[in-house]
Amino acid sequence: MIMNPLRERDLGTPARKGEATVQLTIDGQPIAVAAGTSIMRAAALAGVEVPKLCATDSLEAFGSCRLCLVEIEGRGGTPASCTTPVAPGMVVRTQSDKLGRLRRGVMELYISDHPLDCLTCAANGDCELQDMAGAVGLRDVRYGFDGENHLGQAVDDSNPYFAFDPAKCIVCNRCVRACDEVQGTFALTIQGRGFDSKVAPGPGSFFDSDCVSCGACVQACPTATLSEKSLIQLGQPRRVVETTCAYCGVGCSFRAEMQGETVVRMVPSKGGGANEGHSCVKGRFAWGYATHAERQTKPMLRDSIDDPWRTVSWEEAIAHTAARLQEIQARYGNGAIGGITSSRCTNEEVFVVQKMVRAAFGNNNVDTCARVCHSPTGYGLKTTFGTSAGTQDFKSVEAADVILLIGANPTAAHPVFASRMKQRLREGARLIVLDPRRIELVRTPHIAAEHHLQLRPGTNVAVINAMAHVIVTEELVDQSFIDARCETDSFEHWASFISRPEHSPEATADHTGVPADLLRQAARLYATGGNAAIYYGLGVTEHSQGSTMVMGMANLAMATGNIGRDGVGVNPLRGQNNVQGACDMGSFPHEFSGYRHVSDDATREMFASLWGHGTERSAGSAHPQHAGRGGGRRVQGALRAGRGHRAVGPGTRPM
Repeated sequence: MIMNPLRERDLGTPARKGEATVQLTIDGQPIAVAAGTSIMRAAALAGVEVPKLCATDSLEAFGSCRLCLVEIEGRGGTPASCTTPVAPGMVVRTQSDKLGRLRRGVMELYISDHPLDCLTCAANGDCELQDMAGAVGLRDVRYGFDGENHLGQAVDDSNPYFAFDPAKCIVCNRCVRACDEVQGTFALTIQGRGFDSKVAPGPGSFFDSDCVSCGACVQACPTATLSEKSLIQLGQPRRVVETTCAYCGVGCSFRAEMQGETVVRMVPSKGGGANEGHSCVKGRFAWGYATHAERQTKPMLRDSIDDPWRTVSWEEAIAHTAARLQEIQARYGNGAIGGITSSRCTNEEVFVVQKMVRAAFGNNNVDTCARVCHSPTGYGLKTTFGTSAGTQDFKSVEAADVILLIGANPTAAHPVFASRMKQRLREGARLIVLDPRRIELVRTPHIAAEHHLQLRPGTNVAVINAMAHVIVTEELVDQSFIDARCETDSFEHWASFISRPEHSPEATADHTGVPADLLRQAARLYATGGNAAIYYGLGVTEHSQGSTMVMGMANLAMATGNIGRDGVGVNPLRGQNNVQGACDMGSFPHEFSGYRHVSDDATREMFASLWGHGTERSAGSAHPQHAGRGGGRRVQGALRAGRGHRAVGPGTRPM
């Protein structure tokens, strides 16, 4: 029942896992769904839309609005379809004179305590209350509008991104539940009882509350109670552009809702595999740069750093750049120019840049920031698993029983994934934090880490090997997995090495700072606690022993059989949204796409035949050498694609 064509379809309640084995009939339409599916969702899948207000498929059913009533053959009453699960052979009616009267009566009560400013309301055209009033055929309100009500309350506009108008609130609880179930911040609550019930951000305003401005409450609100300030200012959008957030390594999918070329709001996409309709404050609201007055939308040139910039056409900019690069190459040699790709660009963009460097520039002087943070993962996982990619998607955490978090602070660096992780932890998963810092997840509302191993910086490998020592010497390995999936000789060699006394928790305690008994408890939990997943960040990979640590984590996962299914694995939390793709596409000075070395004759011949141009056999310069550091040759001219090197590169200086 989508009145606004830009709105994504909402099936009312979340999907249930399993085969579609339960068969029933809804308004004469046969449908088969998984056990536990609500009648509301089954009806939607059958093409029958049941009116609703408190239900949405991103939240568990609540059953408060009483608008989704249905009749079930053989049962008395009119149960709520959102909270009633399907049953084999069930026959459901969603339309009858009785249901129509009940729904109109419910809507009358809502409308009798609601402002009648639809034509000037920010949600006009995108209001579920408005849509449902039309869907149930409401034509008058018998109760009038003069009785006790909640109208005339002050708007709370303390939050910089959205406004809260309590007069328009129908107390459906969707915002409160979104803050709890999706974000996990618990910033909102329902104060009072009965007629006095109201949504409240604690004792004060939204700005003074624990709200982190993720936008989940705004996304869930079916009325204009919670509205983006940009929407209030600009009005309803008219078209949608699908895009990807480039702020962090999660890579959330968004729907940019537009008026022409003006962004009205950014709405997280329900179909996004990384975020599934959730967002953080940056992706949801920090998009002002798109239309900022200082944003450069046209190419600019200057002949020297002392000259002012001047705006030119794209044709002049491209011709000038090509000519200058050719001049530098003619003066200083073939290796005097290069390029830097970005891990925030698409695979196609990255591939084209590295192809240009190799085929047009005639050298391998291409690099990416991902080489610093991803190379240890790429090398470590390729050495152990045969592929450089992390083993799981973000959704996999929902099946984890034990989470080992190493050198990462997801609530700050990967907030949308952190919300998923927190929800799983609140459902009963157990957490081991391996980090010198006391990160938020060590203790936060309804979450407490089972173990916090505060190791000394730089002792990652010693700690992970000590955990492996406990698992091997206490015979906690998954022998059936090892026999079926691992190389016996390699495992036995590793087990013999890791069993040495110098790797024991007692022997390493003085070096790592982690008490032996605490480390043993953590190792036992990881090995015996069910599905165990490792998540790690730059606190692992940006150490000199990063590759060794990645291999150590992979060995730990294999030894315990925690590979190859949901809820397990070895999972890097990246610094940017396309670190994996940038590396896969060949952004390294020593490797083509697919991690094939530039010295391999067959690989070079293949690319030469595809590109119509030969490539160099020797590895190119990395980006520190582009700036004259690292003991290598100095690149005199470089093309930087999507990367502000001086802003994000530590210790950078003018080239």
